[in-house]
Amino acid sequence: MATLQAVSGMNDLLPADGQGARWHRLETAFRDTSVRYGFQEVRTPLCEYAELFQRGVGEATDIVEKEMYTFDDRGQRRLALRPEGTASAVRAAIEHSVLARDPVVRWSYVGAMFRAERPAKGRYRQFHQVGAEVYGDDSPAVDAEVIDLASSFLQSIGITKFIVRVNSLGGAETRARYREALLAYFAPHREALSPESQLRLERNPLRILDSKDPRDQAFKAGAPSLVDALTPEDRAHFDRVQGFLTALGTPFVVDASLVRGLDYYSRTVFEIVDTSGSLGAQDALGGGGRYDQLFTELGSAKPVPAFGFALGIERLLLAAPVEEEKKPFRVAVVAVAKPDENTTHAGVLALARELRMHGFETVVDTRFGSMKSQMRRANDLAAAVVLLIGSNELAAEQVSMKLMATGEQRSVPRAALLDELTQTQRAPAATGAP
Repeated sequence: MATLQAVSGMNDLLPADGQGARWHRLETAFRDTSVRYGFQEVRTPLCEYAELFQRGVGEATDIVEKEMYTFDDRGQRRLALRPEGTASAVRAAIEHSVLARDPVVRWSYVGAMFRAERPAKGRYRQFHQVGAEVYGDDSPAVDAEVIDLASSFLQSIGITKFIVRVNSLGGAETRARYREALLAYFAPHREALSPESQLRLERNPLRILDSKDPRDQAFKAGAPSLVDALTPEDRAHFDRVQGFLTALGTPFVVDASLVRGLDYYSRTVFEIVDTSGSLGAQDALGGGGRYDQLFTELGSAKPVPAFGFALGIERLLLAAPVEEEKKPFRVAVVAVAKPDENTTHAGVLALARELRMHGFETVVDTRFGSMKSQMRRANDLAAAVVLLIGSNELAAEQVSMKLMATGEQRSVPRAALLDELTQTQRAPAATGAP
């Protein structure tokens, strides 16, 4: 029988390779940063009705047309693994009437997404994102502040070589005018465009500007500028966004070709691009923008202004510097007893639990082999301290404490053990730290 393997593009994350600790630090940094900006974490299901993404993300997008994992459940309902987080968060906000309780909602999220695309460096079929969404605020100030949140988070994890590209797609009037301008420009070149762009010409010509197909590049370069089509109101909004970003000290460049890949965006859009070269051609770390019409598209009785972004964790880890691992202060409790000496073994387990309840990382080799084998296991686990307990120590309420870095061993009263461990943890020499 063939050995089962993980699905292509869906990866295991093993403790031994050190990546788990990097993921944890990144997620913690995002949660800490988003809390400082007034965000609270929301968690939505991995699986939703497929219609949610068809209506929200857009039928003409690559995600819905080619990349969604969809299936019918036993009730013949069409479901999809979520390909992005915004539509799910908006659905949750509508379903639970969150804006009836608070006129402005700030949500953040961390989680897995799924897209059936070709795996590449930093791009997988199961991937993970951190993101933030604001509902109920149409001010250009919130656009700038959320972009600043994303920028501040990147800097907090050591990513400093990046560019924030910003643009405005305008509102409904601007989009309608610009659509007509694009149709007039691209229609004479229809036959020379890629097949996908020929389809987009009818359904959403703005998406042609997001094409990576070489056949479309020359025509994209000469396309009308969206910024030139902005209404006075849309232009004023975008000017204020830029002014606020400047006031915040958030570095940015205006990129008139930036449209993003989802249909729900309007007015401000942005993308953060890595400039270190660590991601190769796929250099986008993530992005987002304003999506004021998405609430009504998904069934809200009235429109709700909204702004948000998402960043890919796998890509962030490729761009972030690899930190030197901090050696943990780990305690091992070793039984000095025969294999069937249950009283001593129970005492070892009880002491280990007590230490864990007081915050010490504590390990026990519950196979309870020879003392030599238990000490070898403690060494393999890089324990800083080994506590040895036998029947004599239990009777005298003592623990034999050995510092692995120096080999020093001494008897410690059980009542003083917590203080001794705390002092040892603070002393660099005891853990072998520099």
